[in-house]
Amino acid sequence: MDIKTLKSFVSVAKYQSFSEAAKELHTVQPAISRHIAQLESELDVVLFLRNSRDVAITEAGEQLLKDANAIVELTQQAKTKVKRAQNGQIGSLTIAHLSSACLSFMASLVRSYKEKYPQVHVTLIEMTATEQIEALKNERIDISFSRALPSSIADEFLSHCIYIDSLVAIVNQNHFLATSKSIDLERLKDEQFIIFNREEALGLFDETILQCKQAHFSPNIISQPRHMQTLVTEVAAGLGVAIAPYCVRKLYSDGCHFIKLNNVTTQIPVEIQFKKAATNAAVNAFVDIALNARQQIQKSMA
Repeated sequence: MDIKTLKSFVSVAKYQSFSEAAKELHTVQPAISRHIAQLESELDVVLFLRNSRDVAITEAGEQLLKDANAIVELTQQAKTKVKRAQNGQIGSLTIAHLSSACLSFMASLVRSYKEKYPQVHVTLIEMTATEQIEALKNERIDISFSRALPSSIADEFLSHCIYIDSLVAIVNQNHFLATSKSIDLERLKDEQFIIFNREEALGLFDETILQCKQAHFSPNIISQPRHMQTLVTEVAAGLGVAIAPYCVRKLYSDGCHFIKLNNVTTQIPVEIQFKKAATNAAVNAFVDIALNARQQIQKSMA
């Protein structure tokens, strides 16, 4: 019993005619007759009573028809789902992101994606750069929005730059520098520093220390928060000053003032990353949407 013979059976039952069934299935009547004969021989039953003018389904045929309709329908559903999976239209997608770097555009990207692929289940996870590296290696996430990957694993992934950020100084709104638009980093040498935790963003931490060294001082670090929102809140509370990517202004930063740093040209990319050998077709579909929105994102983060 195969799907072709079942389709022939269902069509004959539908039209009570071998010739009409042949027309529907774009074949010839002898082929339909052969399929029905094969079924009757295999099942050892009579499925249709027929004479030169009429075709009538038997009780055994009625019983088979119930299951045959379901089987044919399930087969068609399976074909449809396979094609949709191949096109990234169904399945699941897990996306990790840096909240401070992606807060302003992530919702829009996901909304655009869901409008095109409503049956894909999307999971968003906020992770630090370090957490995303481990999650990518362990295949716990499909897509990463993070800093550049370390060279030890970069070859395993495809990366596209979404936008380039810069380092800025952050001071409390009552700080004596709060009216400044730009300063030399050296002017902060006597301040207490709040710097994002090194374990969570090694590259960012080391670059901050390097810039301070080039400005001829070592920062007096009094706090290393693990979340950027905490860093911004601590500055707003007057606990110290901070050096951080300019994107953190998108967090709740009431009470903070952001100052451009003269002669600090460090570029901090935000990249979309995914495994080269990704088998999840939904990944490519989301990446296409993200890259199409790249110019708009760059304008919003400038």
